[in-house]
Amino acid sequence: MASIKVKFRPSTVAGHEGAIYYQIIHERKVRQLLTRYKVFASEWDDSRSMVRTTHESERRAIVLSICERIRRDVERLMRIDRRLDTNGLTYTADDVIDEFNRYAQEYTLFNFMESLIVKFRLNGRVRTSETYKSTLNSFMKYRRDEDIMLDSITSEIMEGYEAWHINRGVAPNTISFYTRILRAVYNRAVENGKIENRNPFRHVYTGVDKTVKRALPLATVRKIKTLELSLLPALDYARDMFILSFYLRGMSFIDMAFLRKTDLRHGYVTYRRRKTGQQLIIKWTREMQTILDKYPENASCYLLPIIRNPGTNERCVYRNAACNINYHLKTIAGMVGITIPLTLYVARHSWASAAKFKGVPLSVISEGMGHDSEATTQIYLASLDTSSVDRANRLIISSL
Repeated sequence: MASIKVKFRPSTVAGHEGAIYYQIIHERKVRQLLTRYKVFASEWDDSRSMVRTTHESERRAIVLSICERIRRDVERLMRIDRRLDTNGLTYTADDVIDEFNRYAQEYTLFNFMESLIVKFRLNGRVRTSETYKSTLNSFMKYRRDEDIMLDSITSEIMEGYEAWHINRGVAPNTISFYTRILRAVYNRAVENGKIENRNPFRHVYTGVDKTVKRALPLATVRKIKTLELSLLPALDYARDMFILSFYLRGMSFIDMAFLRKTDLRHGYVTYRRRKTGQQLIIKWTREMQTILDKYPENASCYLLPIIRNPGTNERCVYRNAACNINYHLKTIAGMVGITIPLTLYVARHSWASAAKFKGVPLSVISEGMGHDSEATTQIYLASLDTSSVDRANRLIISSL
């Protein structure tokens, strides 16, 4: 086992800060690992080989931060030394330093997440790579581009990240989405044996709140369908894609965008949901064809007028199209008096709500939406139509 000590080298210039370094001794070989931490001679306790501070010191916060970083570094050096010793292989103090420096490069949060993002892309998990990238961008913004070691992530840092989002008006489910991804990254590093689990996420919210009602009654969907938008092509297109999603049993927009012409055969559309891989078959109706006929035949291999040009960045085109449609749906919402945020996803909820209202069995709705289980469909429907419960409540109240 190596001996690891914290040392201080005073500055040769009077009144200037000195440097902190680590002394690593193994098999009588002494090596030094210089750090970026600087303290004044008065802030160093030579008898205890540690940084010290007083309550009155103006530099208290800085010195406390340096103390914490030194503690993390020493823990990391000791963990590396234990691992090398446990392997039973011959190693030197230089090996400990090399491993420490490599760790500092690979196991910062930013670098570790970037490596995962690349792996996800190479493995075809494009959507996962995008969500990880979005989370990384969010955390980098919070940190003002200052990277952090994975084993330096604390409960206080995560609570600060949560508070930062709350102060910016971000919804709880969105905050939880980012936090759960960061937790997954942290847990992966724990599983790899690179850090010890200190559970820094124990005081932040990682659940999923019940979403507000996002379904429209059939009468409102009918209003959207019958709007006269021929002089407003952007709104007309957004409305058509919304209604087409509704016709296609609430098909998600990504599945609509990547429907191929070959998926439509003998009057049926056959496709696999990108989210679950489940195969669905939908009868192609006259109403669907009427919408498709409004647009020139797609020059690409895709059925619908979303990804239209071969050779483009298809996922980028899909994302831009979804953003533009959702933007224009806000205008349409105002035209028909809708108060909930109108997005493409509302079409999916609305189809489920309409099916429930028409008395369609839960098992049929579940199959139609491509859910893995009826439990998922029940979650969908739980907040869609509460009118029967409201009627029961009125009867109870009136009986008092």
